[in-house]
Amino acid sequence: MKRIAIAGGGYVGLANAVMLARDHDVTVLDIDTARVAAINNRTSPIADPGIEAHLRNHPLRLRATSDARQAYAGVDYVIVATPTNYDPETDRFDTDSVKTVAHDVTALCPNALIVIKSTVPVGFTDSLKRELRTDNIVFSPEFLREGSALHDSLQPSRIVVGEHSARGRELADLLLAASTHRDAPVLLTGNTEAEAIKLFANTFLAMRVAFFNELDTYAAINALDTRQIIDGVCLDPRIGDHYNNPSFGYGGYCLPKDTRQLLANYCHVPQNLIRAIVDANTTRKDFIADDILRRKPRVVGIHRLVMKAGSDNFRSSSVQGVMKRLKARGVEVVVHEPLLHVPAFFNSEVIGDLAEFKRRSEVIVSNRLNADLADVAEKVYSRDLFGVDR
Repeated sequence: MKRIAIAGGGYVGLANAVMLARDHDVTVLDIDTARVAAINNRTSPIADPGIEAHLRNHPLRLRATSDARQAYAGVDYVIVATPTNYDPETDRFDTDSVKTVAHDVTALCPNALIVIKSTVPVGFTDSLKRELRTDNIVFSPEFLREGSALHDSLQPSRIVVGEHSARGRELADLLLAASTHRDAPVLLTGNTEAEAIKLFANTFLAMRVAFFNELDTYAAINALDTRQIIDGVCLDPRIGDHYNNPSFGYGGYCLPKDTRQLLANYCHVPQNLIRAIVDANTTRKDFIADDILRRKPRVVGIHRLVMKAGSDNFRSSSVQGVMKRLKARGVEVVVHEPLLHVPAFFNSEVIGDLAEFKRRSEVIVSNRLNADLADVAEKVYSRDLFGVDR
């Protein structure tokens, strides 16, 4: 049994904490005292059915604190899962929170292995090792989906550890043993290669979203049946029928920032495709907004701001980009989002009552179709063909 600290109680941190606390002593460190209290009370501060059920029903060796000294005392591993938001001014991830954790751990518990799961620029981990003059830092990317983070931790598609060594294998074995998918493939790489794996994987997913969105744009402009085209294209087994549902663009916490960070890493490398993926997302939102405006609505309702079903995250959701474009063209925009308990969102009225929202809205914009809108289907604007987040 190991002693493990996890810095950050968000999706990644809490999913790893719950998974590992089934067999190890785990302490979550978070600056949000309300989040700390929730974890200690065995309630989930984030929307994830698996995490909620495990906190409620499973015996876990888990506690949370806001005291770094308490969290790091005598631990074997520190997993870093703090946010690395994209900073448009520097054209890079803001990695300050990761650096702070690494500095603290190096000072308080220098023998602990620091495992970075926060997404970072290519080359960051080895640079940080040089800066802190320590070899005890490894990058191990996460591949979790919002709303199913614990499920994806327990049943990993792959485990990647950025170190070719017995220590790297031991870390991989620790993660594999905590999972319920003991046959998951394990890959030991260099830290820099592991960082690149994370960014290229997410950029490929963004490219796939962008491809099917541009297919849909073409079909819409030329009055073709998008679904027939997608069904036919996806019969090719090399392409497959996954991740092919048109949307308003890729969004959420990971894909927008990861594609931009990868593009920044290409600053001295010839490329065309990575820039096109980033630009395609902007073009898609432009098309969606223009397509809505062709209906000449005076009031447009935005039904749900969350990126996907089962998530409580609005960050960088694609519908917000559409919303901003409509407002810039002088259209009144109202919002229905049950997770919002404020009178306005970016100066748009929030309407809590669904019936009133339907009545007030001349066009209802919904990234994914919802049964709650079935009675006003003639008002609904969506590019959703398959009714799933895929």
